[in-house]
Amino acid sequence: MKITFLGTGTSQGVPVIACGCEVCQSANPRDKRLRSSILISSDEKNVIIDTGPDFRQQMLRYNVQHLDAVVFTHAHKDHVAGLDDIRAFNFKQKAAMDIYATPEVEESLKREFYYIFSEFKYPGIPQINIHHIGNKDFEIGDLHFTPIEVMHYKLPVLGFRVKDFTYITDAKTVSDAEFEKIKGTKILVINALQKEAHISHFTFDEAIAFAQKVGASQTYFTHISHRLGRHEDVSKELPAGINLAYDGLVVSSG
Repeated sequence: MKITFLGTGTSQGVPVIACGCEVCQSANPRDKRLRSSILISSDEKNVIIDTGPDFRQQMLRYNVQHLDAVVFTHAHKDHVAGLDDIRAFNFKQKAAMDIYATPEVEESLKREFYYIFSEFKYPGIPQINIHHIGNKDFEIGDLHFTPIEVMHYKLPVLGFRVKDFTYITDAKTVSDAEFEKIKGTKILVINALQKEAHISHFTFDEAIAFAQKVGASQTYFTHISHRLGRHEDVSKELPAGINLAYDGLVVSSG
C-alpha cells in the first residue's frame, strides 16, 4: 500500500495570501503546502481522503489517472470544497464516484453542492454514490478502513486506520476508547498546526506528546500552518522517528 501526501497545509494553505512572513516567502518547495489530503493506492484501488479546494491541482500535479472513491473526514471547506472536480473522473471512467461520508457530512454536501443532489440532473454535474460511514469498519476493495473519531474542538472528525497506517487531521482530543484503535500503528499521521495554543488543533508540543504515546515506528505531521515555522528549522526540533510531512511525500505501509 502506497500513500501519497497530496497536501499538508492547513485551511489557508502555505504560502498564505498576502503574507510576508519567512515561511510564506521561503523558496524551499517543502514550505509550499496545499490543503491536506492523501491518496491511498493498493493493488486494487485508488482512494482519496478529502477533496479540498486544491483537489484539481493535486490530481494534475500527481498525474492521478484513476480514482475509485473519496472518503471524507468532516465537512469543513478545506476538506470538501473540491468535490465538483470529480466530474473529470465520472467522464473518463463512465461511472459515478463512490463517496464515503457520515450522514452529517452528507447533509453539508447537500447544502454546498445542492445541484449534485437535485432531482433534475443538469448535464455534466458530478455523479456520486453516497455510502454512509460512522463508527463501524468498512471496506473499499482490498482496503479495510477503521474509523477513529477525534474531536476538533466540539466537532467530531473521523480519522482512519488502514492496516498499519493511521491518518488523523483536525484533532484536539482523542478519547481513550478511540485511542485503542490506534495502538500498534506503525505509521502515524497527525495534525500539528502551530506552536502557540489553539482551541481545535494539536499544537507542535501536543502532537509530539501524542506521537510518543502512540509509539509508532514513524510519525508524520500534517495540516501545518505557516505559524509553525520553516520546514528546515522545525525539522531540527523533532525527536527521532517524527518528521514533518510535505507535499509529494510518498510512504509505503504493509
